[in-house]
Amino acid sequence: MAAAEGAWSDLRTRLLSAAVLLLVAGFAVALGGVWFTLLVLVAVALMVWELVPLFGTAQMPVRGGLAALGAGSVVYLAFSQTEMAFLLLLTAPVLLAVRAARDRIAGFCYALAVLAAGAGLIFLRQEGLAAVLWLIAVVIASDVMGYFAGRMLGGPRFWPAVSPKKTWSGTIAGWIGAALVGAGFVIWADAGWGLVLLSAVTALAGQMGDIAESALKRRAGVKDSSNLIPGHGGVLDRFDAILGAALVWLVIAGTPLAGVLP
Repeated sequence: MAAAEGAWSDLRTRLLSAAVLLLVAGFAVALGGVWFTLLVLVAVALMVWELVPLFGTAQMPVRGGLAALGAGSVVYLAFSQTEMAFLLLLTAPVLLAVRAARDRIAGFCYALAVLAAGAGLIFLRQEGLAAVLWLIAVVIASDVMGYFAGRMLGGPRFWPAVSPKKTWSGTIAGWIGAALVGAGFVIWADAGWGLVLLSAVTALAGQMGDIAESALKRRAGVKDSSNLIPGHGGVLDRFDAILGAALVWLVIAGTPLAGVLP
């Protein structure tokens, strides 16, 4: 009984924090434009700020400077899309790698992924409200279904060496939840049926984003990237799945697969 209660002990805090996040994000997503861009930039800056110490560099001036530089490069790329903007996007990841005390290549790659995903989210919102709602709904459905299925069903671990709490039951439930979201957008938003499969793939990418961040924290010897969000840890802990999902969007953008989006 005590073990069962422990598995759900953080649920109230998680739900309250999630409600606040959904409220803020919901207004920004609905309004779009400068408000959504501002939300993405704040999230990107905080994620870079949290990311830097995972590679052994905790000085506040370095963290703040890289966070500001990373967010600035994202907004410049999102609205100029020039060769200079793409080069500028590399600046913060390169500097993080230079300053890192360990895992320089991983630091560069992860920082670049954070910035690219941020730009991808801004691009996606420019495509319309339905597309970004789909992406967010896929990630939320995958996370919620995975959370409850994993705790209720348990079973074999998905990748115990990296993420001990993630189970196969929760992982597969996440794919199913994402596919159901895709089917909903097919029915109500006139999207292509390929969106069902794409939703499941996007959920998998989100789960891989979660696992990648878990691997970074394990190597750094920390439980959470920070304690900014009660019950969830840091911004990076909460939005790691969004990063993976947004990178899928960047991959399919400009290809025929993009035609199945709502």
